[in-house]
Amino acid sequence: MAFSTVMHRVGLAACILLVIACFLPWTYYADPHITSEAQRTFTGFFSFQNQYGKPGKLLSTIAIIVFGFMLLPKLWAKRANLFIAALGVGYAIKTYILFTSCYNAYCPEKKAGIFLMMACVILLLVASAFPNVKMEQDKKA
Repeated sequence: MAFSTVMHRVGLAACILLVIACFLPWTYYADPHITSEAQRTFTGFFSFQNQYGKPGKLLSTIAIIVFGFMLLPKLWAKRANLFIAALGVGYAIKTYILFTSCYNAYCPEKKAGIFLMMACVILLLVASAFPNVKMEQDKKA
């Protein structure tokens, strides 16, 4: 099996895992100002009083767009896919720093979801860099 075919399948799986990772717990804050125990665990779609926003919406949208562009057999889709995946990596790094930074002497406990999110976004970028494209040979007579 060719390397580009393997990377294509890894990229498709990473898109699905990225959407799932947005629903998993990302961080746990042991802040006594957060009264409810359930509200101390942040995900990609929930943060206490929406202070960190909902980065899961944009990351899921990026995953869906990248998934669609990976399935299109057009060269422009592969190039756009690389750009969108790079934007996703930048946004994921920003989100990672935001969610895992300490505030008021409270440092969050990092959960598996945030690491899975970062791994999936990086895999999307690598898979986009090696598209599964069949190039036509020039036939000179």
